[in-house]
Amino acid sequence: MNDQPTGELKAELLTVALEAARRAGVLLRERRPADLGVAATKTSPIDVVTEMDIAAEQLITDFISERRPDDGLLGEEGASSRGTSGVRWVIDPIDGTVNYLYGLPSWSVSIAAEVHGQTVVGVVEVPMRGETFRAVREAGAYLDDQLIRIRPAPVFEQSLIGTGFSYLTERKVAQAEVLKTLLPQVRDIRRGGSAAIDLCDVACGRLDGYYERGLNPWDYAAGDLIAREAGAYTGGRPGAPLSCDLAIAATPGLFDLLQARLEALGAWHD
Repeated sequence: MNDQPTGELKAELLTVALEAARRAGVLLRERRPADLGVAATKTSPIDVVTEMDIAAEQLITDFISERRPDDGLLGEEGASSRGTSGVRWVIDPIDGTVNYLYGLPSWSVSIAAEVHGQTVVGVVEVPMRGETFRAVREAGAYLDDQLIRIRPAPVFEQSLIGTGFSYLTERKVAQAEVLKTLLPQVRDIRRGGSAAIDLCDVACGRLDGYYERGLNPWDYAAGDLIAREAGAYTGGRPGAPLSCDLAIAATPGLFDLLQARLEALGAWHD
């Protein structure tokens, strides 16, 4: 049995992902209340789930289910179904929730489609930038309608690296120790607050590399594909894929160096 998705299927999944992300972006941008309330908390009081976060996931899952009722779903806010088609959607309705809560522009809607466990479509909508990143496996990565590529690799000391921090205090302390050592070794470090955007920024050359510990599949599923299709290398600890333990994306000439430095610093360890 050939489990490879056809071009027709990938095109259909891309169309659905783009429209679902666009609609969620409009909802989140236009209906964000000035006195945005908090519906619940996750792992700490800092890690908030807003009413808009939940509403956006519901909009996305309803839209997908109407058009592809046999597909599975995995969403940050609790959507979970196995499906029967071999397709699963991995959804982060607001990646960068705290940015969204505070009115900062670096938040995104991230939607990926897997076929038999392999990510084949990724869309990251960044409403406050007016940007849509997209990729189809083996068909390149785009920012709106422009093909994007990573920037040429600099020497390690001149690299601009993105990262993020956990909401968990103990892990954040460990991440600060890694950062204290790594920061003097590179040009500078950026902390944007949305893993999906950081991965896309590697893809389009705004960052040379990116790393973070503690991500979930919905944080990186779409951005990982977009970065790889733009020419980046992605992974985790040496020999391992991108995972909760460690996520790294970088230009090919930088990836091994960054991975080795992070391994030596124990960036995967709390």
